[in-house]
Amino acid sequence: MDEGTLKPGWKRWRFDEMAVSVGDRIHPDDAEVEHYVGLEHLDSDSLKIRQWGSPSEVNATKLRFKKGDIIFGRRRVYQRKLAVADFDGICSAHAMVLRPKTDVVLPEFLPFFMQSDLFMNRALEISVGSLSPTINWKTLARQTFALPPLEEQRKFVHALSTVEKLLESFFLLNRKGLIVESAYIEKALDNFTSASRRKLEDLADVSYGLTVNRKRRKAPKKAPYLRVANVQRGDFDFSEVKEIGLLEGDESYVLEKDDILIVEGHANPEELGRAAIWKEEINRCLHQNHLIRVRCGKELDSDFIAEYMNSTLGRKHFLSHAKSTSGLNTINSKVVRKVPIPNVPIEKQREIVMRIKS
Repeated sequence: MDEGTLKPGWKRWRFDEMAVSVGDRIHPDDAEVEHYVGLEHLDSDSLKIRQWGSPSEVNATKLRFKKGDIIFGRRRVYQRKLAVADFDGICSAHAMVLRPKTDVVLPEFLPFFMQSDLFMNRALEISVGSLSPTINWKTLARQTFALPPLEEQRKFVHALSTVEKLLESFFLLNRKGLIVESAYIEKALDNFTSASRRKLEDLADVSYGLTVNRKRRKAPKKAPYLRVANVQRGDFDFSEVKEIGLLEGDESYVLEKDDILIVEGHANPEELGRAAIWKEEINRCLHQNHLIRVRCGKELDSDFIAEYMNSTLGRKHFLSHAKSTSGLNTINSKVVRKVPIPNVPIEKQREIVMRIKS
């Protein structure tokens, strides 16, 4: 499209005329902020940041962002990860921190524009690399896009904000659905009193994962491993799976089908103890020591235990035993071992799981 085909008032701009890339790098120890946002914390096709980690969980240099900045996942653009910060913090260096140039584009309009297929398809086209295609700023900066005048942008923002609020309503509705699911689990267990409960350690093997240290960083043999960021509540996020060096004896940390992974610590107490069940999505995968692994015995159904851990009952147990230091809420393997498990026959456990899934 050339200038003659543009709508009246529209103009073509280079992207670096629309936004500036903020390259303020800082070590997490020096950041003096409470929030770390990795790509794993961003939801696809959503402008809201609903989860985050603590700067204490990361050690490499990160990018500083301010409230109102756009965090754009420049790695694996096809995942369409883009959000507007509503707090100050640091983020992954696999993201770009963008700040709108307000004489060209409204700060409220630019995130919607970047969510469009027009922008995302272009971003994908200019990505380089086969395994983890990534955009560099210099290439993105010289891309040109047609924009409407500011007054017309305001009209678009009004309409698109309405849609965004509707999508957020759907998200909250889904969250309420999870609450209903949790309530169903509690109801299903009403007939099993506290007197008929057993400790998890009597029915399952509970253990930590491997520790990330200098020896493993230098080891030549590598394997994929899961971190806290990969384990969501009832699911996994594989947007960034790192590798770790293997030492003698590390084979014992390889995950097996139906293992349950539980998050040991999180800045947000609501995310503490979140659990997901492993279905061998990645071959020969290990897990780090900030994830607690539960391997159920023959009297337990793994799906049932995972649902129970994520229910209000399981979360109450973790919260009541959590400790908080330096803004991080934590539990330990002893707390997991002492989780009181209702003495439900395994056939009943599977029946409950089937009803939840239906």
